[in-house]
Amino acid sequence: MSLANDRFGGRSLNQTLALAFGAVYALVGVLGFFVSTDVAFAGKNGASLLGFDVNGLHNIVHLLIGVALILASRTHAVAKSTNLTIGAVYVLLAIAGPFINNTALDIIGLNGPDHFLHFASGVLLVGVALVGDKQRAVTTV
Repeated sequence: MSLANDRFGGRSLNQTLALAFGAVYALVGVLGFFVSTDVAFAGKNGASLLGFDVNGLHNIVHLLIGVALILASRTHAVAKSTNLTIGAVYVLLAIAGPFINNTALDIIGLNGPDHFLHFASGVLLVGVALVGDKQRAVTTV
């Protein structure tokens, strides 16, 4: 059993982060449907959910990412690769986001707070995927 597994109830840091982020993104996806009834399903305008713009498509994306992360949290290897992949996509979206705001490419209703959150989420997911659990010491019981 590893020391990392002892600290997180049998889960590695990557698994714990995937589960936590998955739960939050899935919840945000569900909550978004309650506030986005007055905006187009896909488009540059979104309804505000705690200051973040969302629309129906944005909510579905959050739900899919949430479910993917929750499912990935079952094993360390899958959690690590999923964290890396989703994190990298979020960093790219954070960089591209300001350039696509209010254009025809903005089909998920992005705004400034979205870019910051995508960047922070992406950096954390990528960082944990790359350096988290590196010091997993194996101990015998």
